[in-house]
Amino acid sequence: MNAAQCRRLADGLTVGRATIGLPLIVALSLGQPALAWWLLLLGGLSDAADGWLARRAGGGSVWGARLDPLTDKILILAPLLWLGAAGSLPLWAIWLLLARELLISGWRAGQGSGGPASWSGKAKTILQFAALLLLLWPDGWGPAGAVAALHLAGFGLFWPSLLLALSSAWGYLRKA
Repeated sequence: MNAAQCRRLADGLTVGRATIGLPLIVALSLGQPALAWWLLLLGGLSDAADGWLARRAGGGSVWGARLDPLTDKILILAPLLWLGAAGSLPLWAIWLLLARELLISGWRAGQGSGGPASWSGKAKTILQFAALLLLLWPDGWGPAGAVAALHLAGFGLFWPSLLLALSSAWGYLRKA
């Protein structure tokens, strides 16, 4: 596969990930946690795959560099908002994260290359995906005590992801 094909495939995965947010929310709203969990996992894996493809091509497209962080926001914020509405996470913390994402997305949009992600920003995204996968682990996928422990671990991972989000925002803004 040549560089142009890798970039096209990476862009296609990014667009596909952008479309996962709505079905994920619908699945959660309709009481289909297993479907929501698989959609979130698929979105996370597609994020890793499109990044790998872009690096293999020697860099992604400018369009992909701008769209990729926005699709991550959709995929992460959709279930976070649902968890906040369900009372599983405090709304103030989700508000802080949303404000950070809007601020940094605006800054990155003004950058010629889409503003490449920092390592702390990438680590934040990975932690958020891990926290959400644990928080959304379906109740029927194991003994109640084990599932409760996974949910608690997800709750525990949410806080360092929030701290990383805020500290990486500070890093981006210092560069500006």
